[in-house]
Amino acid sequence: MGIKRKIHPPLIKLEQRDGVLQVVGGNSWYSYFRDPYHLMLTIPWLGFVAIVVGFDIFLNAVFAVLYLLDADAIAGIEKVGFLEAFFFSVQTLASIGYGVMNPHTLYANLIVTLESIASLMLFAVITGIAFTRFAKSSSRVMFSRVATIHDYNGIPTLMFRTANERRNNILEAKLSVFLMIDEITVEGHRMRRLHELKLVRDHSPVFLLSWTVMHIIDENSPLYGITNETMERLHAQILVSLTGVDETIEGTIHARHMYASRNLLYDRRFMDVIHTAKDGHRYLDYTHFHETTAI
Repeated sequence: MGIKRKIHPPLIKLEQRDGVLQVVGGNSWYSYFRDPYHLMLTIPWLGFVAIVVGFDIFLNAVFAVLYLLDADAIAGIEKVGFLEAFFFSVQTLASIGYGVMNPHTLYANLIVTLESIASLMLFAVITGIAFTRFAKSSSRVMFSRVATIHDYNGIPTLMFRTANERRNNILEAKLSVFLMIDEITVEGHRMRRLHELKLVRDHSPVFLLSWTVMHIIDENSPLYGITNETMERLHAQILVSLTGVDETIEGTIHARHMYASRNLLYDRRFMDVIHTAKDGHRYLDYTHFHETTAI
């Protein structure tokens, strides 16, 4: 008879925050307590350092107790107490070896051998996790707070902006946009479905400054005929995903943004952010990046 495994957590809480359906605590570091590796990668740096220091103190304390089990284990000093054994363990674990204290018996040498193996494994794991944390690529991509829907060349068009805040090149930038919406099948089953919104341009070989993203709402668009009230009733959201290669670190970066129905503005357009000065040079002004104006 098989043993049934209990699935944790049995319930995942969903909340509507600012019009966006979200998994409560889904992207928080404390949601990885059952997955130590991901926990060490997502916990804040202060927590990571505290865990490393705490584990190091605990491990040295354990080995100090083991050394104290043999009264003659450590030579070089007259009286060996817990502190002396603890600091001898610190020197052994860190391969310092000042030459004052040294293992004296076979038992002590066996414990030193065990601690040396533990030291190699400990520092390898900590170094690997620390390097992974440092090497994680992070994006500094900004999305406009709102998206607009207005006629462009006589056709209703969804538009929003994105910009590279680092002012370096993001190579082979790729944008994907999806409409997430609740649907009910013929059998009455409720499902969360994703429909791709095809863009006028979804790829840029070099993404340096600003990019106005456009989706034409025609008969083939999943947004065709959907009103703002319908989107609110069906908990509709527009998911934006951007991927590319950061030219500086040569690593893949990811950026994501979500637009709820309340973030969609009808019959408004974005204000211009490119201005031509009197000297003839053009300037990109991000002051009005999120602002719109009536048509």
